[in-house]
Amino acid sequence: MTRSTGNKIERPYRIVLFGVQAEALLPLVQAFDAAFVVVDKNPDIVICYGGDGTLLTAELRWPGIPKVPILNSRRGHRCIPKSPREVVEALARNEMVHSHYSKLECAVFSSDQRQEADFILTCLNEVNVHMGRINSAVRFCLWVNDIPFENGVEVVSDGFVACTAFGSSAYFKAITKGIFKEGIGLAFKATTHPVNHVIVSERDEVRFEITRGPAVLAFDNSHDYLDLAAGDYLTVRKHPQSAHMLTCDPITALDEPF
Repeated sequence: MTRSTGNKIERPYRIVLFGVQAEALLPLVQAFDAAFVVVDKNPDIVICYGGDGTLLTAELRWPGIPKVPILNSRRGHRCIPKSPREVVEALARNEMVHSHYSKLECAVFSSDQRQEADFILTCLNEVNVHMGRINSAVRFCLWVNDIPFENGVEVVSDGFVACTAFGSSAYFKAITKGIFKEGIGLAFKATTHPVNHVIVSERDEVRFEITRGPAVLAFDNSHDYLDLAAGDYLTVRKHPQSAHMLTCDPITALDEPF
């Protein structure tokens, strides 16, 4: 993550209001008609009104566009716990703190097509692979920069997660009981292997190959799922574009990192 207080956008800001109850913010935004104009597409800023899931969904829909995540949920660790009026007023006065977070890019290749990816996705939180049958574990091998993990050991588990530092407070934390501040986290779910997680550099590329399935791949709050079978593989690396957040105060880590 990098942080700054600059990156001002020429006013008036084109604002999208996003969230189940986002229309409740419309009178607040319209009160600053010199600063904002509410639009349906091509926004300068997206105001997210909800929880962490609303923020992740907004990043999928408007990647790279600055997000203002206002808390309107019982669960929203990454959202601003201030009143909507305070947040909108701070945004109108250009008093927001700008933070940038690394994202991941994941390319998925089928066993019969190794030259071109079948699917490429980006995520702010995580790529999540889980067993496709409740009574059948997933087996996989992984490589970091083409170097086999632990001499090519086959890992047996319920699946695995590859996540960013931003997303490490989610599923990664549930598996490992910790978070991290830099790099890419790899965590193995309910594994028989003595090591259940690895953290690699953001400069690294990780490749997973499914050696026994079936498995299913999900990412962030996307409604898209991908079925995986033996021989399929995916590569994970840092995405060139970052996520851009606007908050009233600097964002701090939720817990002590590894």
